Amino acid sequence: MKTKIFSTAFLLMLHFVFAQNILGTWYGILDIQTQKLPLVVHLEKEGNNYKSTFDSPMQGAKGIAVQTTTFINNELILDASNMGVSFKGSFNGEVIDGTFSQNGMNIPFVLSRTNTAAVMNRPQEPKPPFNYDTTDINFKNDSDGNLLAGTLASPKNFNKKNPILIMITGSGAQDRNEELYGHKPFLVMSDDLAKKGIATLRIDDRGVGGSEKGKDGATTADFATDISSAVNYLAKQGYQNIGLIGHSEGGMIAPMVSGENTKVKFLVLLAGPGIPIEDLLLQQTNDIAKISGEDDKSIAVKELLNRKMFSYIKNYQGGNLKDDLKKIVISELQKLPADQISPDQIDAVAEQQTKRFSDGWFRYFLKFNPDDYLSKVKIPVLAINGSLDLQVSAKENLAGIKNSLTKAGNRNFEIVAFKGLNHLFQTAKTGNPSEYGQIEETFSPNVLDKISSWILQLQK
Repeated sequence: MKTKIFSTAFLLMLHFVFAQNILGTWYGILDIQTQKLPLVVHLEKEGNNYKSTFDSPMQGAKGIAVQTTTFINNELILDASNMGVSFKGSFNGEVIDGTFSQNGMNIPFVLSRTNTAAVMNRPQEPKPPFNYDTTDINFKNDSDGNLLAGTLASPKNFNKKNPILIMITGSGAQDRNEELYGHKPFLVMSDDLAKKGIATLRIDDRGVGGSEKGKDGATTADFATDISSAVNYLAKQGYQNIGLIGHSEGGMIAPMVSGENTKVKFLVLLAGPGIPIEDLLLQQTNDIAKISGEDDKSIAVKELLNRKMFSYIKNYQGGNLKDDLKKIVISELQKLPADQISPDQIDAVAEQQTKRFSDGWFRYFLKFNPDDYLSKVKIPVLAINGSLDLQVSAKENLAGIKNSLTKAGNRNFEIVAFKGLNHLFQTAKTGNPSEYGQIEETFSPNVLDKISSWILQLQK
């Protein structure tokens, strides 16, 4: 009898140890045809239940919540059916061996404690020691009071009359290096500029790294106050030739700040919007769908739905946009044939879309017209884009920027489209965002040279 009790207790203890050991971070590589896609799964305990999130570093996705996480008898099940994804695997104490399923495709998938993200080669990423000075700094937003943190990179014995650039990240919460898809473009740019005599300040976005989150529901206009406060901070430190370099949404913010803060002396816009954001988003969605192989009928259906959603959001006067918009989306999705969306996915898809489209940031973003600010910019501007940019199309947006600056009477601007570069200014094959993480190049050396030479010639 004592032996039986001991054995039962041992088995219970063993199960408890295994359950505890499964918590933490796990790494694996999905082998999809010719593409190898690293995935990271984070498992933790919440009361008596499990919860998990996953990252796809090469796709720039972090902290994606899994709907349901179960771990019973050493079998782990991750159910993210709202995204058409699931995983079932057996845990043996060292690895989790199972099958990853997505939209009817089943792929063998093994998770281990080994960080497979290390397989990504990023040859341009600078490594210390640096031949220039770097200083971590803190300052507060002048109006909102939230603390912001960043890094100053300055050439040795830097003269504060020489150019210094404040770097402004694109959409989504990003760190001071604008890290995404395993790349650190702002670190690469900052390193290159410092070596050429130009200082930079790169800043963690709100709620990232050393920067405080600030108020809930912050919009692009709030982010602009962070950058304007950074300008004021540098001016107080004695810097006299302050410029802004903004990527994507950062290219919206830069003209907003320069219109309010006369301490800004020049702008560099990297894939900055030049047309109304509603038009940009519709074109972006269509261009990416086409390059991804979607048929014309499916693209037309999605465009119609997006137009209806955008119009509803822009004109909404009610008190609960998310719930009211969800009803509209469900109604539209129910009209689609089953081969485009199964009935049991409609509610989850509608929930996912309306959550994204109903927050304060997106409502402000959707109504934004860059011309409102660009048409008032009279300081020097360099606007650059890549010909393969599918997120901010070079042809339409550079033309929009040129028209707005001409309207402003600005006589010192340059518009440049670089052939063969994507939205991240990488040398690309198609421009499809799915390539971002696959490309080893972080930032085109030709664009780096153009930025520095243009800035330095302003001093002559």
